[in-house]
Amino acid sequence: MTSPPPTVLRTEAAPVLDLLTVPQVMERLQLGRSAVYDLLRTGQPASITLGRARRIPTHALTDFIRTRLEQDAA
Repeated sequence: MTSPPPTVLRTEAAPVLDLLTVPQVMERLQLGRSAVYDLLRTGQPASITLGRARRIPTHALTDFIRTRLEQDAA
């Protein structure tokens, strides 16, 4: 018999940070490439650059959408 693999105990759950590509953001927002890059140039939504690749955290996209909905409702 083999013993089960050791379990790693965590005191804190590490948050999962999902990063989206520009094509994924294009699909979610139903916008073209230029429109997404125009938004990213203005800092909305927040993004990071890794080498030559631009990545957008999912929470940043969600915050961007929520903010725009609140602005349109006001």
